[in-house]
Amino acid sequence: MNNKRAVGWVAFLSVAAALAWLPDYFKSADDTGADVAVVATPAKGKAGGASSATQAAGVSSAIKDLSPAGDLFAARSWKPAPTLASVTETAVNVAPVVQAPTAPALPFQFIGRLDDRSDLQVFLQNGEKIYVVRKGDVIDETWKIEGISDRELSLVYLPLHLSQTLSVGSAQ
Repeated sequence: MNNKRAVGWVAFLSVAAALAWLPDYFKSADDTGADVAVVATPAKGKAGGASSATQAAGVSSAIKDLSPAGDLFAARSWKPAPTLASVTETAVNVAPVVQAPTAPALPFQFIGRLDDRSDLQVFLQNGEKIYVVRKGDVIDETWKIEGISDRELSLVYLPLHLSQTLSVGSAQ
């Protein structure tokens, strides 16, 4: 039984090898290997009998392979492709916005006041510094005391000549 099986395999493999080798053996030398179909075409303007005569004579023309190239499974749609909107830019001269300069926030805190018969003195604190000021005094060449009343202290920021007020208590 093993002998029959071995002979069967050898026969099968030899037939398979012959089938693989035979097409290359019978290929002609002038065949370029391109997939070209030869089709007989009738001549234009001739009668039906004449067209059969040209077919019999062997007049033929080659038709090239027209199979689709590229992606066979590309997405396709019946809808037209969307058109992109065109944008035109126009130059706009924008004038820079100039902000009016402002004085910084008051750096002083009111501590207290001393009312002498001659004038009113106010005690101000900036960080760890304590200032005793009267009307007309200048603090650090930046702030000038414009006036002192019972309720507020009027200061002028000297670099910009802008006035600000600081609450110094009530009238009591």
